[in-house]
Amino acid sequence: MTRQPQSPSWRAWLTTDTPQSRAQARLGRAWAGWCAFRRNRMAMIGLLIVLALVVVAALAPLLAPHHPYDQDLANRLQPPTAGHWLGTDGFGRDILSRLIHGARLTLMIVALVALTAPVIGLVIGTVAGYRGGWVDAALMRVTDIFLAFPKLILALAFVAALGPGIENAVIAIAITSWPPYARLARAETLTIRHADFISAARLQGASGPRIVLGHIMPLCVASLVVRTTLDMAGVILTAAGLGFLGLGAQPPLPEWGAMIAAGRQNVLEQWWVAAMPGLAIFVVSLGFNLLGDGLRDVLDPKGD
Repeated sequence: MTRQPQSPSWRAWLTTDTPQSRAQARLGRAWAGWCAFRRNRMAMIGLLIVLALVVVAALAPLLAPHHPYDQDLANRLQPPTAGHWLGTDGFGRDILSRLIHGARLTLMIVALVALTAPVIGLVIGTVAGYRGGWVDAALMRVTDIFLAFPKLILALAFVAALGPGIENAVIAIAITSWPPYARLARAETLTIRHADFISAARLQGASGPRIVLGHIMPLCVASLVVRTTLDMAGVILTAAGLGFLGLGAQPPLPEWGAMIAAGRQNVLEQWWVAAMPGLAIFVVSLGFNLLGDGLRDVLDPKGD
């Protein structure tokens, strides 16, 4: 009996030098990128931190040992114990439970800003870079005006105009976060708008919007993904700053910046009230920075 030839393994199918379809080529590039990313230990640590944030936010009601709003004034400002692993705040609420539920607010802010600011910046930057002339000058001058102000100061101004609240804080952060993405997208567009494949698309009758949407924007996505991931730490700090000043999430929401503000009166005697949410902000911000560095090494086409 003749032995039937064995089919190639999935790993060989992904790493072949002669892909048989576009889907196979894309999956092969994705696999190569993942292998390169996986070799970066710090990037993997950042990925695990971000994944842990997502899991904690998704399973917050199951993971939290207490309700985040339950008050126990008889046990207020208690140090970490077996019943309250991270202690209690000034109203006797369990800090660990509030941190776990606060992960939802943090993830919501990060997700909303990541879905709005880069998109706005991508559209403005690619249109400005492709059209040039007065369109480019007008859009970039507006961008320069936003960049002239510190992000937190500008966000404070918008929140003061819109009113305090978590929704208005997200809007203010998104409005102040798009200019760097516009600059990056414009720079990427300027480098490719005279490329041969763009000229070929024009000769085939493709319109300007079609070229921007179908050819230029996809090439800018990788750089924007890296920049977005690196900027998420700044977004978290800005949201925490607004919450600390009372212009972001309002009590009794368990937002980490507001929790730090609530503990600042007792920071020397009951240090855990402010230190625990501060540590959470530090760890999550570090995770996004490490993840962004790893993605930059993988997605940057100019890297070695």
